[in-house]
Amino acid sequence: MTQPALSLHTVLPTPFTSAVPYHKSWNILSKPGAMNIEKALEERKLVKVVSAVRETLKTASSAPVSIAVTGNSGNGMSSFINALRGIGHGEKDAAPTGVVRTTQIPIHYSFSHFPNVELWDLPGTGATTQSLETYLEEMQFSKYDLFIIIASEQFSMNLVKLAKVIQGQGKKFYIVWTKLDRDLSTHVVSKEQLLQNIQENIQVILQNEGMCEPIIFLVSSFDPSLHDFPELRKTLHRDVCEIRYHALLENLSDTCEKVINDKAITLQRQMGSESFQDTFGIQNADHLGKCLNVYHSLFGVDDESLQEVAQSMGKPMEEYKTIMKSQDLHTVLTGDWALSWMNCNTASYLYSVLSYIPILGNTSIQYLRGWNQRRLLDIVVEDTKTILKKILKDAII
Repeated sequence: MTQPALSLHTVLPTPFTSAVPYHKSWNILSKPGAMNIEKALEERKLVKVVSAVRETLKTASSAPVSIAVTGNSGNGMSSFINALRGIGHGEKDAAPTGVVRTTQIPIHYSFSHFPNVELWDLPGTGATTQSLETYLEEMQFSKYDLFIIIASEQFSMNLVKLAKVIQGQGKKFYIVWTKLDRDLSTHVVSKEQLLQNIQENIQVILQNEGMCEPIIFLVSSFDPSLHDFPELRKTLHRDVCEIRYHALLENLSDTCEKVINDKAITLQRQMGSESFQDTFGIQNADHLGKCLNVYHSLFGVDDESLQEVAQSMGKPMEEYKTIMKSQDLHTVLTGDWALSWMNCNTASYLYSVLSYIPILGNTSIQYLRGWNQRRLLDIVVEDTKTILKKILKDAII
């Protein structure tokens, strides 16, 4: 059973907060960019990763973003698009407007204020006889990066369903209440009370449906300089940038994690072999302090490498060093009880006992030694991922 829309003049308190995560489907990281980052990681040069990321940022700043404007028919979506673009109704390339339904198919418009951003004027949900599910499928909701839901007079259950679908896709959306000039000309309460009522009514409807707190703007398409229109432009500019860089951060993180995981698997296969120990100068495989230094160097998170990265980022090295669980052997053993137990006096006694048992004892010792090294390597690998995530975020910010 559908819920009736609430009256504009009903006061309803609604305290709740939340946030909608971003999700981006397109791949913003070019193949050459990914190859440069992979090469830098293979060479254990995190400072080269920083350079590659900064180069990629130049592409990210102009990556395409698609914004869909949707809502019920007759809510003034086309008029809003013209106002947002700063174009009069009679001007060339203006979205057609009128008292009858003017948009029957999705139409995209360029946006001079935001290069490489497309505004898509979608047909209203009541423009055809198809169900909402069919509407969502035909409008290809999954291809848009951000949504603006247009409402006026009432916030219908159709709009609630649209908002739930968008939130379910992990996309951000705004609710823009248009025709505020008409509401203000007919209101029977104070202007402040009317604006509060509109905001709270929308919040309550969505809250009752288990939705996150919406971003709401109250505007008049006849005067884009008044009410929430300036704030809408500012928020849109910020969110377009965030969408672009969030996608880049995800792509970069995925690329880095794959290279690190592949490298860790290769090292684990080589562990225990004489060639591995000879190549990296590990004379005693039980000397975990020496092993730790070697692993740090292999993944480019040794002190010298971190110092280079810190200088490149204009930050103190301690900012990267302190987030490591493998800063030194003492830190490792303090934070990892299993590895600590395996290297305590009781374990040493166990090793000495096993050494007197032919074949089985040697096999057991080799297994325990290998476990120690693999566990230590896992900790360094996780530290490398943590440091890279911080480097990526710092470079993007």
